[in-house]
Amino acid sequence: MRLLRYVILMSCTLALACLVGFVALCMRIDSYGRIDRAQPTDAIVVLGAKVLPGGQPGPDLKSRTEHAVGLYQAGMAPRLICAGGAAGDPMSAASVCRSVASALQVPAEVIFLADGPSNTEQEAGQVASVMGEHGWRSAVLVSHPLHVYRAKLFFERQGLTVYTSPTTTNVDGIDLPFRTYYAIREAAGILWPYLHQMGFRSEWTLALQEWVYSAAP
Repeated sequence: MRLLRYVILMSCTLALACLVGFVALCMRIDSYGRIDRAQPTDAIVVLGAKVLPGGQPGPDLKSRTEHAVGLYQAGMAPRLICAGGAAGDPMSAASVCRSVASALQVPAEVIFLADGPSNTEQEAGQVASVMGEHGWRSAVLVSHPLHVYRAKLFFERQGLTVYTSPTTTNVDGIDLPFRTYYAIREAAGILWPYLHQMGFRSEWTLALQEWVYSAAP
């Protein structure tokens, strides 16, 4: 009986510690996007987002691209790298980003594509490949304020020096229910690769993967 009580107590303590840690991670994600850390680098990376059926950028992709162009015009880097979407697809996030940037007077020769990836972890790998071909090692990452923390972790794992620049630092201006949902989803996205490496292949972890990587705005 004592052993059972001990096991229950330890299980509850572990569960509480995990919950506290997860909440702390969500709060870190929420706070990290409140600061623009952009500084001069080799490239400005626009992370992929939704493209509308007609080939127009979704609101998030539009704001990311326009923000990146502003950084380019401010001299933060001499080139842009547009990421995301099927390779060679004219309606991929990368291709649409390039079109928007070109329309904003960014020269075509300084816009590079890192298409092919379907999630942030893959984007980090593809962008690192493009940068490695040219000897570039540092980048400003442009994305949604609640996405930049997770993106930074993936890009740093590729050996790149990265600085984040959210499309807005007014995180409090984001609708609270969506902000809470997004922070939880991003925290789950940070934990998923570790679960994957540990060999978890259960239905709930597969559902977690689908939720994280298919629900981006």
